[in-house]
Amino acid sequence: MPGTEYFGEEEKKEVMDVLNTGALFRYNHPELRQGMWKAKELEAEVCRYTGAAYAHAVSSGSAAVACCMAASGIGHGDEVIVPPFTFMATIEAVLYAGALPVFAEIDETLCLSAEGIKKAITPRTKAVLLVHMCGAAGDLDGIQKVCEDNDILLIEDSAQALGAFYRGTHVGLFGACSAFSFDFFKITTAGEGGIFFTNSKEAYDKADTFSDHGHNHVGDNRGMEDHPFLGFNYRISELHAAVGLAQMKKLHQIREDKKRNKTIFKQKIAELPGLEFRHMDDPEGDSGTFLNFFLPTKEKAEETVKVFSENGIPGAAYWYTNMYHFINQWDHLKELRAAAPLAIHHLGAPQDYSNLELPKSQDVMSRLISFGIRGTWTEDEVNALGDKMKETLSKVLA
Repeated sequence: MPGTEYFGEEEKKEVMDVLNTGALFRYNHPELRQGMWKAKELEAEVCRYTGAAYAHAVSSGSAAVACCMAASGIGHGDEVIVPPFTFMATIEAVLYAGALPVFAEIDETLCLSAEGIKKAITPRTKAVLLVHMCGAAGDLDGIQKVCEDNDILLIEDSAQALGAFYRGTHVGLFGACSAFSFDFFKITTAGEGGIFFTNSKEAYDKADTFSDHGHNHVGDNRGMEDHPFLGFNYRISELHAAVGLAQMKKLHQIREDKKRNKTIFKQKIAELPGLEFRHMDDPEGDSGTFLNFFLPTKEKAEETVKVFSENGIPGAAYWYTNMYHFINQWDHLKELRAAAPLAIHHLGAPQDYSNLELPKSQDVMSRLISFGIRGTWTEDEVNALGDKMKETLSKVLA
C-alpha cells in the first residue's frame, strides 16, 4: 500500500533541489532558496487536489490532528467522541489537548456510526472526531446531521483517507477541519509528515500559529512577528515536504492503479457464500488502498489469516488482535499510563476504558479482514493472487 512503491526520479529531484540550496527550514532564508519553497508548494498541491481552501504542512499526521484540536478550541475538560478503531494518535491528540475521549460504536463502514454517536452525547460533548479508516469515508450524511442537530463540532481525522471522496467532495471538508498523514504506510508518503486542512481562514490561522510556537507569520519574517498565543513545534522540514510534493503529483495515478487492482480482487471473491464487503455509501469515492471484507464468524476470520499466511498471500491485516489500531490492545490507555499527569487524571475519565461495552464494534472487528492493495502489481500478478485468494477463501467458507 505505501507510496514508496512509486518512488523514482521525481522524489530524488525534489530532495536534491533542497539539498543543493541548503535551505532545510521551511521559513526564511530567501537568499538561499533559488525561488523554491517545498512546504508551500506541497500545501498548494494538496489544496489543488482536494479543493480545500487552506492547507498547512506539519511534521506528522499526529501533529495535524493536534492542530485540529487547537484550531477547534478543544481544551480542558471537553468531551470528544472517538472511535475504538483508529490509530492511537487520534486518542492521544484529544488527551494532550486536555480533553476527554468518549468512545462510541463503529459499524460496517469501519467508522463511527451516527447511531453510536447519538448514544455517546452528553451535555459536555464538544466535538465528534470522525476517523475515515482504511481509505474510505464514513456515513457523512448521517453523522453531519447528528452533529448539526446537537450543535457539536465535526472534526475529521482523514490520515488514512487521502484520495477518498464522498459524493464528489474530498473527505475532510465536511467538518471544521481535518488531517492527512504522509507517514511511511500511507497512499502517499514522505517518511514522516502531515497536513492540516480546512475551508476556514480562522481555523487555518490558528493551526499555522499553533504549529510554530505561536508565531503568526505575518510579514513572512519568522522570528520578528507577534505571538498571539502559545504553541509548539510541529513544523515540517523542507526535505520531507519535497518528498511529499513529488508523491502528491502522482496521487491521481496511484489512486487509479489501486482502484483497478482492487476491483479485480473484489470481482473474484464477490460470489463466495458468507463473505460480505465493507459498507460504503459512495463506492466511487474509495481511494482503493484496502479491500475490506467480513467473514461470518470470528473463528472464520482467524482461520483466514492463518491460511493466507500459509499460502503466501501477503498483506492481510486482522485488526482485532493488532497492537496499534483497536482498543482491545490499548492497555496503556485503559490504565491511563502517561509520562506525567494529564487533565483526565484530575478530572476523571468519562468512561471505564477497561470495561467498555461496545458489542457492535467487537463483532465488526472480530470478523474483519483488511487486504492491502498495491498499485504496482501487474495484471498477471493480480489475477494469480486473486485466484489464490478465492481458492483459499472457498475452503475456509466451505
